[in-house]
Amino acid sequence: MWPNYILGLIGLYVAGIIAGSINAVAGGGTLISFPALVGLGEPEIIANATNTAALWPGSFSSAIAYRKDTSVDRGLLVSLLIPSFIGGALGAIILVITPPDIFKIVVPFLVLFATLILAARNALTRKIGERLTVAEDHKTRAGRIWGFFFQLFVATYGGYFGAGMGILMLGSLSIMGMRDIHKMNALKTPLQAVINMTAFVFFALKGLVSWPSALVLCIGAITGGYGGARLAKRVDPKILNAGVVALGFIVSAWLLYKAFV
Repeated sequence: MWPNYILGLIGLYVAGIIAGSINAVAGGGTLISFPALVGLGEPEIIANATNTAALWPGSFSSAIAYRKDTSVDRGLLVSLLIPSFIGGALGAIILVITPPDIFKIVVPFLVLFATLILAARNALTRKIGERLTVAEDHKTRAGRIWGFFFQLFVATYGGYFGAGMGILMLGSLSIMGMRDIHKMNALKTPLQAVINMTAFVFFALKGLVSWPSALVLCIGAITGGYGGARLAKRVDPKILNAGVVALGFIVSAWLLYKAFV
């Protein structure tokens, strides 16, 4: 039993490296790390909570790296921390009260949803930008109100599952009229860290985290994140994104089969 368990942890470490690298270059690493946890034998809800526990330090470290840029939009950042915190907690609560058998059926569709978001990422970003170009000078009050509620939705989804959350968050910032992708990422990263950390604390208090798996996956993700950041300029994100999308469809089919067959 022990040799198989150790081999499983080694495989999980490798999955963490791949997930961290993908997150550093294109995003969508959860589509690697979550099914790896399920494949290791973790129940879907435990795997989801453990995945959040393992990957949130990466979001937090990225937020620290962006700290100089976030000071430019500090007021907007502070205003969006409220829906991010509330939504992250709400999503975590919904996950905890979801019966395991129901979540096992829902999770393939969540993975498929995240995969479709990744597949449509460029088209969605371009379309949102086109819609807001004309109204860029009229973004203040209406944009902030709509952005607040959309951020609340994104944070709730992030606390519940989270794959593809970053792309949805770029959409909420676009609704507010933002154009500079670097400033958008500078805001997105700490908000994402808050959502993940809020959900993680709730999951930990409820005893839903498999700590050995979380530690191994976290170390792998940190390793992959560092290497992925160094390789970011050498890898075409479009090619990597296409690979993640293809894998996402395969994982969706596998989880669907696992849930019903």
